[in-house]
Amino acid sequence: MNMRETPLTVCATSGGLIEYTLQVNGASRAVSAYRETSLLLVLRNELQLNGSKYGCGLGECGACTVLIDGVAASSCVIPAFGVRRRAITTLEGLGDRQRLHPVQQAFIEAQAAQCGYCLNGMIMTTAALLQANPTPDDRQICAALSGNLCRCGTHKEILCAVKRAMTLCQQQAGKA
Repeated sequence: MNMRETPLTVCATSGGLIEYTLQVNGASRAVSAYRETSLLLVLRNELQLNGSKYGCGLGECGACTVLIDGVAASSCVIPAFGVRRRAITTLEGLGDRQRLHPVQQAFIEAQAAQCGYCLNGMIMTTAALLQANPTPDDRQICAALSGNLCRCGTHKEILCAVKRAMTLCQQQAGKA
């Protein structure tokens, strides 16, 4: 199962700036942008949420991954206006410095970073995967992460981080 989906059809239109509200990390956020401005640019430039990275601009590398209604999506190819009624979660919305999300904690513990550019996509896709399937096998993990490119070759550490995240998520669920 590939966790990356484009949750809408992209329709380019012209016109001036429009004001609308996005639901980002559990809060309503007012933005002013062109109708066709990508979600990635709105998140980074309007809302100063810089966890999502610009990688390819084509939705192929995973650096820009966010969760839209819990599903991993490439924010560089999705117009922000098109998801104004959807729940958007960015890396900043998973956890904070005082209380990391189990996936974030697992990636730190597994030292699953070298340059760190792919980490946003790897973490967000892992969070979506474990929400949908709390106990994926190696094949399912690799399939879910297949849309995320790592140029540094930390795939072994990333796989270890996902497995550690499974354990941490299960422990957290047991405490709830």
